Amino acid sequence: MNERSSPTLIPDTARAGEAAILNAALEAFGDKGFYGASMRDVARGAKTSLSNLYNYFPSKSDLLAAVLRMANDELLNRIQQAVRGAGRRQADRLSAAVRAHVGFVVDHQVASLVALSEIRYLTGAARKRVVAARDSTQGIYEELVAAGATAGEFRTPYPDDAARNIVSMVSAISTWYRPGGRLSAEELGNQHARFALALLEATPG
Repeated sequence: MNERSSPTLIPDTARAGEAAILNAALEAFGDKGFYGASMRDVARGAKTSLSNLYNYFPSKSDLLAAVLRMANDELLNRIQQAVRGAGRRQADRLSAAVRAHVGFVVDHQVASLVALSEIRYLTGAARKRVVAARDSTQGIYEELVAAGATAGEFRTPYPDDAARNIVSMVSAISTWYRPGGRLSAEELGNQHARFALALLEATPG
């Protein structure tokens, strides 16, 4: 954990008791995985009692689902804001989305890694809600790529596959990023935006 960026995702000022629990759950899932972490680990990390923890979240699956929903909400908000401020060219908007996404992964590496590796343990309605939220983020990339292809900015004959691969490429940063590495967060964002445009066979502009 010490070699990763901070696990904190939810500000402590927002519903303080719940925020402490969710941040402790995120840290526990990041350290031990969903099956390795226990509700007692979370309660200890949140400095609360086990009975109080169950008042907020009846099960470990509920905790994981809440953490993943909040992570995706923050990611979606960052990407939407970046795209809105990026002008009219789809290449610029796509690049802004990638930079914002990279920034989220760097700022919330543990949450990104948990989202990537632990969603498989969710089932039923909880999984459907998390997957739907994740798909809304994926949908932004698909819309940008489709619009760019229609406008002639992107020449790839595989726009749907390209959009999925861009998301996978950025998400995978969580598995290897280390603070203080060769590239700053900004440089990493610029690099991956360039990778994305190359994958899309973007026309110069």
